[in-house]
This record gives sequence, structure tokens and C-alpha cells, in this order.
Amino acid sequence: MTAEARPASPPLTERQEARRLRILRATAELAGRGGFEAVQMREVAEAAEVALGTLYRYFPSKVHLLVATMRDRLQHLRTALRKRPPAGDDAAARVTETLMRALRAMRREPQLADAMVRALTFADRGASAEVDAVSRLTTAIILDAMGTCHPTPGQLSAVRVIEHTWHSALICWLSGRATVAQVRADIETACRLIGPAAPDPAP
Repeated sequence: MTAEARPASPPLTERQEARRLRILRATAELAGRGGFEAVQMREVAEAAEVALGTLYRYFPSKVHLLVATMRDRLQHLRTALRKRPPAGDDAAARVTETLMRALRAMRREPQLADAMVRALTFADRGASAEVDAVSRLTTAIILDAMGTCHPTPGQLSAVRVIEHTWHSALICWLSGRATVAQVRADIETACRLIGPAAPDPAP
């Protein structure tokens, strides 16, 4: 059965969700110490105190593990941003501040950041569900910063360009080919595509 034809998985039980989070924490710790190469399935299973077969049922590969870890980190970022929204007089400034706040978090754990971005770049169709989840969450974070729940087609197109620019800028920063200042300049340039934000229609 292909990934596209596979039926949706049932919701995890409380115990299964706790196990999943334990696995992701172990993945983040290993990647934070040694980067992409340090994340080996057997070591993750041992650190998370789960059987290797159990780990593979949750995550078929280290790429799945690291992309899921990125999704988990983005979810935490979104929660933090909702508690302390980005400053800025317009949507472009707020989106820029949001993405730079994400970059500051990555700078605190550069080896983990490199591992997650490499996994996202290496991911094939087998990990499309995890990659799509990261993309949807990134879009949601940007729309939150814009202050709109009902984006126009033009705004959604601008968001996609911002996401592409963000991903490319991260790769350049992690490889040492771009400074933080250059990343910010590129993000600011892409965010100008948002244009004036139109108010959401009344419910």
C-alpha cells in the first residue's frame, strides 16, 4: 500500500503520546550533541527506553524522526508566539520578527537545527506526511503573525515564497554561506510580498 493510499492512523492514546514525546526528546538530545549522524535508531530506542521494533512502528527512519522533531519544536514555537506575539506595525515586520525568533532558537542548538533541516531536505515521498505537517504548521505560524485567518490567494502565494526563502536561508546559514544579518535581509525582502493586510471578514 502506498503512502498516499494508507488510511489515517487513529489518535494516539495518552500512553502512546507519552512514548512518542519521549522518543522525540531522545532524538533531540542525540542530535543536539552530535548532529544528523548521531541520530541512530538503536541509540534513540535505548535513550527513550523503548524496544527498537516499537520505535520503527512510530518512525520508520531517522528522517521521519528528525522531521517530526522539527514539527514538535515548531508547535512549541507557535504556543510561545501566541503567549508573546511578535512586535511590528505591519504584517511584514511581524512575520520577519517571528522567523528571526525561530532562528534565535536554532542558534542555541545549532547541531540539532542542522540535523532537522538536513532531514527535511533529504525527505522523500515516504515522509511526505511529516513534511506536509511541518509545512502546514509553518504556514499557520506565518498567518498568525500576519493576523489573518482568511488569507487571499495572493497572500498564500506570498507565504509560500516566504517559506521557500526561509528554508533556503536556513541552509545557507547552517553551511556558513550566510550570516544572520543576511538571513534577516532576505526574510525582510520576501516579507514585503505580503503587502497591506486586509481585515478578515466579520463572522
